[in-house]
Amino acid sequence: MDTEGAIRGVDYARVFNSAIDRLHAEGRYRVFIDILRNKGMFPNARCFAGHNGPKPITVWCSNDYLAMGQHPKVIAAMEEALHDVGAGSGGTRNIGGNTHYHIELEHELADLHGKEGALLFTSGYVSNEATLSTLAKVLPGCIVYSDELNHASMIAGIRNSGCEKRVFRHNDVAHLEELLAADDPSVPKLIAFESVYSMDGDVAPLHAICDLADKYNALTYLDEVHAVGMYGARGGGISERDEAAERITIIEGTLGKAFGVMGGYIAADQTIIDVIRSYAPGFIFTTSLSPVLVAGVLASVRHLKASSAEREGQQAAAATLKAMMAEAGLPVMPSTTHIVPLMVGDPVKAKKISDILLAEYGVYVQPINYPTVPRGTERLRFTPGPAHDEAMMRELTQALVEIWGRLELELRLAA
Repeated sequence: MDTEGAIRGVDYARVFNSAIDRLHAEGRYRVFIDILRNKGMFPNARCFAGHNGPKPITVWCSNDYLAMGQHPKVIAAMEEALHDVGAGSGGTRNIGGNTHYHIELEHELADLHGKEGALLFTSGYVSNEATLSTLAKVLPGCIVYSDELNHASMIAGIRNSGCEKRVFRHNDVAHLEELLAADDPSVPKLIAFESVYSMDGDVAPLHAICDLADKYNALTYLDEVHAVGMYGARGGGISERDEAAERITIIEGTLGKAFGVMGGYIAADQTIIDVIRSYAPGFIFTTSLSPVLVAGVLASVRHLKASSAEREGQQAAAATLKAMMAEAGLPVMPSTTHIVPLMVGDPVKAKKISDILLAEYGVYVQPINYPTVPRGTERLRFTPGPAHDEAMMRELTQALVEIWGRLELELRLAA
């Protein structure tokens, strides 16, 4: 090849290196821990990075909120499925067919939310993106009203639909009504929001939003990913707890948090399910979940429909940790849910605290930085589960107080 005559253009390596350098300069370059959980001993795990062999640690930030990923029923169901049908699903459901596990799980999820049908996806992100982008495209002229703190997957779905979007202030029903009232009454409308917002731990006013949907003839789309399994008598989420499920058009959830495995889903009336199944590229062209995973979720959903012990244990643990942190003067954010956010307000310091906890105390909690949260609101996000005992919480609180003092951060000392 004649290199002398090569066209000199973009220095690609420089562009890529510059992008990474910006993250380092802003203190928000992300490092992922090298970890293995210890089966049946959650929240105990092993950390491999920077050690001569694995170092025992305690996990404080898992979204496996109820440790169902460790539950004997879930593991047994997955082992049985593996030896019964093998590892994979064989492709998309259009090509490989519906494994019986998929059909059973969709029936269980529809029943969980009191809906006619449900549809499985490979993740909660995909279920949001695929459903929202498809739904708005199917409704000509649709306007989507989106809470300003909605998850990135919801934002991506709304953007990919190509429809008009209105963003309302977080959980601000008055602002939502202003936006609804200003638009043409004859056009299709969809209100998209979450139940539990996972970074602040607050809850949406479901009935007030549904009242507006009724008044302005809008559909409702509720993301319950941080609430399914966690709230309600059978784990149906905030919509079950607040007796609002029948008022919600589409309920979306994940199978990778409280249910402890992997996947996402929607639940709605059968016609909407059929529309998404038939039109959503994110469903049609994606290899379906392994039946091994689906079998595990099926066991988890069935267990949590019947058992509230895990939910009660988790809520008790969260309340205890919040109280301990507040009493110690740590800047724990007020929250009525299972999320325990500890405000830092600086990305470099949040990362430093996380590093010290892991290196010196064997405590793993990941710092939460922009763009997950707004700049200046960087935090540590704790999710204590039913197996985090009071001794662990006392040790964690004492460690945080020591680090706060070492880094000269401000405590909220009682008067």
